[in-house]
Parts: sequence; C-alpha cells; structure tokens
Amino acid sequence: MDNTDDTTEPLTIEETVAPEREVEFAVRLTDVTRTYVLGKREIHALQGVSFEVRPGEYVVVRGPSGSGKTTLLNIIGCIDLATSGRVVVMDVPIAEYDEVFRATFRLTYTGFIFQSYNLISTLTAMENIMFPMQLSEQPESEVRERAAMLLERVGLADRADHLPWQLSSGEQQRVAIARAMANDPPIILADEPTANLDQESAGMIRELLRELNGDGKTVIVMTHDDEIVSTPGARRFVMDGGVLLQDD
Repeated sequence: MDNTDDTTEPLTIEETVAPEREVEFAVRLTDVTRTYVLGKREIHALQGVSFEVRPGEYVVVRGPSGSGKTTLLNIIGCIDLATSGRVVVMDVPIAEYDEVFRATFRLTYTGFIFQSYNLISTLTAMENIMFPMQLSEQPESEVRERAAMLLERVGLADRADHLPWQLSSGEQQRVAIARAMANDPPIILADEPTANLDQESAGMIRELLRELNGDGKTVIVMTHDDEIVSTPGARRFVMDGGVLLQDD
C-alpha cells in the first residue's frame, strides 16, 4: 500500500491506525524544511532534508547541539509539522490530517525516548508505563499485565511502586524505554538517550535499543554517543546546520 501520491485519498483513521499494515518505508521525508520565527529572526532548523527509512532499520543521526536533530525527530514523530516539503510516516502523509488524528497516530505508531526522561512525577514507574495504554483505552487488566511484563524486561520489576525521584537516572531512562514500548509501536524514536547516564547505565540503554531493533522495531536515534554511532548494522547520518548527510 503506497499513499504517497498526492492524488490518492487520505486514509481514514480506522484504515491508518493498524500497526500491522505492511509498508515500504517507515519514514519518507522529501525536501523538508522547518523554520522558526523569533521576533524578527528566522531560524532555519531543517533545510531541504530528504530521508528514507525502511521498516526494521536501525538509523543513527549524529551532529552538534543545535544542528536540527531534535527538530527532525519531532517531525518524524508528528510532534511538529514541517514548514515545507513532504512527511510520510508508515505511508501516511502527516500534514493532510488534523492534530486529533496525529495524536492518535503518535500513540499507535511511535514510542519516544527523551534525554530528560519526561516521566510524570506523580506517577509510579508502573503507572507511567500504563499511561499510554490507558490513553488507548485498552482493558485495565491487560494494561497492568503488559506494564508488569515491560518492567521485568527492563530489569525493574522491583521498582514498580517507586516514583521517578526515587529512581536513579539510569532507572528512569529504563522506565522511559518501557513506556515507549507500551503500545508496541513499530517505530522507536530516541533523542540523546544516554546523554545523562553513567557508563554502566548507558550500556544497558544501548543494549535495550539493540534488542528492540532485533525485535523488528524501526529505531531512529539522535546521539553524541560514539558507541551508539558504531552500532553494528546501523545506517549513519550527520546533521549540521539543518542539513542531513549520509555518514560515510
């Protein structure tokens, strides 16, 4: 199924929100720009980015702070919209849909891992993982069972009732990864996932990302971490000044 042709009718939400759909590209960006206006200044965060990722690939984008990596990730994850160009995720032309649709699409298709974890401070580790599934209106018994399984997978079964401030940085990031996996999305997006961690914790996160890719997930990571950049089998890019280049 390919809905990248402008003459094709947009998919309905029922047709689109089905992660088992087979697609040629998990992500396809064509000549994408993103410009922010601050007062009288224009900041060109992305400049003519074209980018294709097939399902199941492990993609790493490196580059200096302020180069546009987070903006690129936010556009792929439907958090932000491009100023111009075409963004197609799982064969869905994102800009053709409203924010209500995009919110449902994000919840179904993408799992985010943030540098600052972004856990809800008043919820326990278990409740943070349950939250995306509750938004998807899954049965409570299934939600709790899957959250417990994910905590076990990331090695934190004994931290289920801990609040974020009671967890180490590495533990918080592992909870964040479990939360990203909650709705079993086909695409995992990670923004500097090891930046604030000690070496041991960073190693655990790298291994979890490799495992997710081994499970067939499309993994796209923005990072300064040389060990993530050198992940075997990863396709590498460099971003600088809003321009994306293949990293040879």
